[in-house]
Amino acid sequence: MKNKILVTGGAGYIGSHTCIALHQAGYDIVIYDNLSNSSREAINRVSKLICAPIEFIEGDIRDSDALRQVFAEHQFIGVIHFAGLKAVGESVAKPLMYYNNNVSGTITLLEVMAEYKVKNFVFSSSATVYGDPEILPIDENSPRSCTNPYGQSKLVVEHVLEDLAVSDSNWNLITLRYFNPVGAHASGQIGEDPNDIPNNLMPYISQVAVGKLAKLSIFGNDYPTVDGTGVRDFIHVTDLAAGHVAALKYLEQQTSNIGFMPINLGSGTGSSVLELVTAFAEVTGQNIPYQFAERRAGDIASCYASADKAQSLLGWQAQLSITDMCQDTWRWQSMNPNGYKV
Repeated sequence: MKNKILVTGGAGYIGSHTCIALHQAGYDIVIYDNLSNSSREAINRVSKLICAPIEFIEGDIRDSDALRQVFAEHQFIGVIHFAGLKAVGESVAKPLMYYNNNVSGTITLLEVMAEYKVKNFVFSSSATVYGDPEILPIDENSPRSCTNPYGQSKLVVEHVLEDLAVSDSNWNLITLRYFNPVGAHASGQIGEDPNDIPNNLMPYISQVAVGKLAKLSIFGNDYPTVDGTGVRDFIHVTDLAAGHVAALKYLEQQTSNIGFMPINLGSGTGSSVLELVTAFAEVTGQNIPYQFAERRAGDIASCYASADKAQSLLGWQAQLSITDMCQDTWRWQSMNPNGYKV
């Protein structure tokens, strides 16, 4: 096929959902993943959902020889790069591991892409690159700064991409800055499957609901927000996946190279932690015991996107509601109480 895409980290949470969206849009996909924080079972389930086999190559983005072999065997029109470590707390404890994987790995991938003249690149970035925002909603021109090595690793890669675009005008580099991805595929077959105690709010809530965890700790109830808890921009993972397809289609439609282009993917509205907990309980009928705890270092009061650029350039906007996010998360969690582990 002429529209073959390499999806690094395609077995992960966002990657697996994006593979379904890519297939539905007519793209041929090859997944490259080292399975360090993902599961081969996710790929099996994606394959069943799309009723087609998926080519999967187990490999590390830091392994240039393995990457060269992949590029030599396939004619890719572009790469969507999800492969990265993403736990904030772990990044503080193990910064070298995060810089090695997220920064060095991306550089190795870009070097091999350059060798094979594949210069369409969609990067999985994060709203953490905005740090503690001065103005809300956050648009793509907002100042960037980071409070932890995870966010810093994403920001360093963005700087690498900016410099690469200046050095060689043949590159098309879209960096998608995600806000807070939640939810699961409507089938309940794939979803977020944390390795250990969840770092993110929604899987923690759903594991309390299913009885795996006793109660939720809400960090801080004295923020200057609607109810004192932190406000975030939650976006359904299915909407996020559609954003990647829209970015690829945008690249294909261009008659000239775009260089480096950052685009926010968010709903454009903020919901508080307490509002999400209440919505989940109401939608699912499950009791969610919670307690308030001290603020965590580095946490900010409010963070939500301006998604105007995504709408005007890509024709994309979030479609699914908080209710959808809660329903789909609970369907996944209740059908798979232990995630992908049987």
